[in-house]
Amino acid sequence: MSSSGRRMRETNSRGNQPNYNNSKNTKEKKPKSKKRKVLKVILIIVIVLVVIIAAIAAAGFTYVYSLLGKMDQEEIDLNAISIDDAVADELSDYRNIALFGIDSREDDYGRGNRSDCIIIASINKKTNEGKLVSVYRDTYLLLTGRNLDKVTHAYSYGGAELAVSTLNANLDLNIEEYVTVNFDAVVDAVDALGGIRMTITSDEVRYINNYIDENNRVTGHNSSHITTAGTYNLDGIQALAYSRIRYTSGGDYKRTERMRDVLEAMLNKAKTLSVSELINFVNIMLPKISTNISSTDIIGLAPALINLNISESNGWPEETQGSTIGGVYYGVPVNLEENVSKLHEELFGQADYACSETVQNISDQIINRTGIQ
Repeated sequence: MSSSGRRMRETNSRGNQPNYNNSKNTKEKKPKSKKRKVLKVILIIVIVLVVIIAAIAAAGFTYVYSLLGKMDQEEIDLNAISIDDAVADELSDYRNIALFGIDSREDDYGRGNRSDCIIIASINKKTNEGKLVSVYRDTYLLLTGRNLDKVTHAYSYGGAELAVSTLNANLDLNIEEYVTVNFDAVVDAVDALGGIRMTITSDEVRYINNYIDENNRVTGHNSSHITTAGTYNLDGIQALAYSRIRYTSGGDYKRTERMRDVLEAMLNKAKTLSVSELINFVNIMLPKISTNISSTDIIGLAPALINLNISESNGWPEETQGSTIGGVYYGVPVNLEENVSKLHEELFGQADYACSETVQNISDQIINRTGIQ
């Protein structure tokens, strides 16, 4: 069924759902804001690339190329990442890159690690405009070659290749490149920048210190508590703790906004560093990154990244319904086809976007499985 056909359905039909054990629905629509700032463990990658570019002018090609060699390079099978030919043609003016933040505490970027954060970085090749979209990790999608499940599990089951393929198939994208950052990267990146300025509210003070304590235990650091509301220069442990807060008003959606706030603060701080400080930052960060983007291609991105304008960033899906199926919570898109259409309008200016047959079929599967439409 076409997306226009789906829009004609009665609104109350979204509440019809099979009788799963412990099933419940909670309608959730992401808060709207013209300037959504986005981040998480992952967007550090964007900073790293910008930093590399800044260092090129002073350090020269050979030196920067040697620095990039510190990254973990891992290829994916481009024949197995579910890019629709028509989609590839329509998005030929856009370079879309998947950014993953994984829950590994070690230098392990492969299967078995859930992608705690999933972000799509989209660069318009003609205008040099960049946009960021966070994909909520609990989103109920069809994992390529597997079953309907949380999108966060795709990386765990099949590494970056399966995660990229799942995004392409479910969102009508042309992603061929990915960057993965592990848990430790957030802490080290912020510390390498000399901290970031963030404002902590009284509601956030209630929760941040438990996360600070947990991060200290895991990493062996000894960062101090935040005792009162105010603006602070957060170190890496504190910044990571801030980005993980999820129990204030707004829940996981608000947490995603905090992650994005951290990214913007890091980007702004990186712009103030000297060349030597930037190179030090690169030396710390690159060993914590896994990607299939070659060193030559990264250097080739230099002109674009130097002037890259990140105009806005949002969370996706725009509208979901919480559903507990078999005792597990999922964020079910309401519905997938409509959410993908909205994504393409926001990211690529494709008004009234008609989803591929693949997305339509997956959307039908989700509706048949959950009754949420």
